[in-house]
Amino acid sequence: MAENRILIVDFGGQYNQLIARRVRECGVYSEIRGYESIDLNGIREFDPKGIIFTGGPQSAYGENAPSIDDGIFELGVPILGICYGAQLMAYRLGGKIESAPTSEYGRTEVVVDGREGILRTADDINVCWMSHTDYISVPPEGFDVTAHTDDCPVAAMEDRSRGFYAVQFHPEVNHTEHGAEFIRNFVLDVCRCDQDWQMDSFADSQIAAVREKVGNGKVLLALSGGVDSSVVAALLAKAIGPQLTCVFVDHGLMRKNEADEVSSIFGKEGQFDLNFVRVDAAERFYARLAGATEPERKRKIIGEEFIRVFEEESKKIGAVDFLAQGTIYPDIIESGLGKSAVIKSHHNVGGLPDYVDFKEIIEPLRMLFKDEVRQLGRELGLPEYLVSRQPFPGPGLGVRIIGDVTAEKVRIVQDADAIYREEIDKAGLAGEISQYYAALTNMQTVGVMGDFRTYDHAIALRAVITSDFMTATAAEIPWDVLQRVMTRIVNEVEHVNRVFYDLTSKPPGTVELE
Repeated sequence: MAENRILIVDFGGQYNQLIARRVRECGVYSEIRGYESIDLNGIREFDPKGIIFTGGPQSAYGENAPSIDDGIFELGVPILGICYGAQLMAYRLGGKIESAPTSEYGRTEVVVDGREGILRTADDINVCWMSHTDYISVPPEGFDVTAHTDDCPVAAMEDRSRGFYAVQFHPEVNHTEHGAEFIRNFVLDVCRCDQDWQMDSFADSQIAAVREKVGNGKVLLALSGGVDSSVVAALLAKAIGPQLTCVFVDHGLMRKNEADEVSSIFGKEGQFDLNFVRVDAAERFYARLAGATEPERKRKIIGEEFIRVFEEESKKIGAVDFLAQGTIYPDIIESGLGKSAVIKSHHNVGGLPDYVDFKEIIEPLRMLFKDEVRQLGRELGLPEYLVSRQPFPGPGLGVRIIGDVTAEKVRIVQDADAIYREEIDKAGLAGEISQYYAALTNMQTVGVMGDFRTYDHAIALRAVITSDFMTATAAEIPWDVLQRVMTRIVNEVEHVNRVFYDLTSKPPGTVELE
């Protein structure tokens, strides 16, 4: 693990992942801890070079407001407060926090008054992203105000002698001009961190750690074929070779031809020295999903059935000491970090039933973000088409089919999605679009095919541009490309007579339809 670390104390902020990502983009390791789960001893043990306070939904002066031991300000470690974190710092150090006469949300022009500290790379006026109803009306003693807006007298403040910095806006989001630079200035200039967070060294350290932990034991991995589990398989294969058994449960909900691609990479003819077991369980999953229409219910069914099949196969294999999972950092955060909201269930986080019996779980990617996982996959020699594979939900096409799931609907969406992806690639747009896919709606519409009236399914196409998947905008795909996709789908995919293009941004929508 890297020696230079930034600790991010989460007070319930919606952008905590982005802060951690921005720090790691500086080549410095960062980790998020909930305010209620870490004390001064824990902070000393973590030994950070710097600390960042996140935003949060409450008032710093509230009776039950999230807080932290005042001793954190006596550790001699630089601290950056963001939004709520800025207000908490001001309040606990003797400043004054009040309800703002005018709340600020979204795009705001921030006037810079001083560039001695982290705002040294700022323009005179910067567009920043605000989201607050309280504000710092009087800064604590020793702080210089370094930025303001028309409605916020302290948009940024610094006590450089003690290493305390605070910004009312959110530098971690892309909407804030120079925001990533402000974080970089704090991490590299103020905290004086070395940039020692690199994937080549991470791969070596994790391979060594796995070898030490596993010893002569056997490891079982549920290989989904996605980027995360594939990178885990490659890493474990390099660490322990045939002591690893990968069970690939083909639930029939993958994209077209992907199940065979997984087998070609990790099977007998593949490049890795491991044991590979493929289980064709599509009909079993379809039977379980019959009649289920609610998205979370479908997720639960797929996750539970996956575990049942996986357990049956593990019994055939015999005694196994460790279970490996492709859990990554966003899975942990979204499944509940401290007081942060649970966004959706992840069946690879806390989803194992009691009857699955292993000594210990191995999760070598649990502290990595997706872009870091892809980078690690390249270091491990995985093919580019796999590590660059489009994001795919854990429940697969089960949540890209609105309503109930059947084998016929799976075939329809697989064929439509394959056409869509092929045409996007032909148009040279694949590298410009963050995520794109075809989904099957739960509506049937009237159409005309030749001289006949039809009443068939409607496909929805989705394509978004995003850097972090926290926010996203619909991709502006050229009209002629969409026309080709539509024409091919209605002509080549049986029982489809209409194609829609989803223009919804995130928010208010989500990237996936379910």
